[in-house]
Amino acid sequence: MVAYSKTGKRTKDPKGDESIRQLPEIKSVPRGENSDILIRMQDELRAAMKKPVEQRKWKMVIDIRKCVGCHACTVACIAENKLPPGVVYRPVIQEAIGTYPTLALRFFPRPCMQCELPPCTEVCPVGATWKRLDGVVAIDYDKCIGCRYCLSACPYGARTSDFNEYYTENTPKIQPYELLPNNEYGKAWSRKDKKSPVGNARKCHFCLHRIEVGLLPQCVSTCIGRANYFGDASDPETLVSKMASKSNQIKLLEDKGTRPQVIYLI
Repeated sequence: MVAYSKTGKRTKDPKGDESIRQLPEIKSVPRGENSDILIRMQDELRAAMKKPVEQRKWKMVIDIRKCVGCHACTVACIAENKLPPGVVYRPVIQEAIGTYPTLALRFFPRPCMQCELPPCTEVCPVGATWKRLDGVVAIDYDKCIGCRYCLSACPYGARTSDFNEYYTENTPKIQPYELLPNNEYGKAWSRKDKKSPVGNARKCHFCLHRIEVGLLPQCVSTCIGRANYFGDASDPETLVSKMASKSNQIKLLEDKGTRPQVIYLI
């Protein structure tokens, strides 16, 4: 486990907590319940990061009444995590409601559900996927052998495999931006020489590398409809906790007994 000093350098964390950082305060903007929800959620996230990791519980609420199906969250996630073709952490699923001529469309962004009882962790033969103390289900790319058992076990289809594909392959030259490392799990992962995460299972991780430096997940920051709520559900006063207590909520495939930590408002 690592921590960050005030200078931003990584140091050994004597408590064994996940990565944390001394975060600069954002000033000169309205605060409190009447502030923009992104500002409020970021303030709450930074407050949560001051607590030990075992006292945090990350949760996401998605208000599908606000989702317009623009797929901005999907594209932002691909850009943030430098995802190759075929690897999508947050697709937007389209559902038709009613019949013609009274037909409507409803959109379901579908990240990883970060289940409290994740079936994916049970089937991994090498312990490469596990549930962190803060509730996020993570993958150790160095351990993953690409067996894809976890893909079959996930009832949400939230995992994909990286087959070392490129958007610009079969052109004169693969463009340099596709070879840039991503920063998932706080480490620079290069795609050169077919190293991890090439060949690995991959999934949404709530942008842990952003959370640990005091930033909201990229999908939350990008949504033009402010349809996403994210934060520490262990604090009943956070915005995400209040939204998660609404009566008009559903959880996908709740009958599977996975206890998903992504909630939808309908």
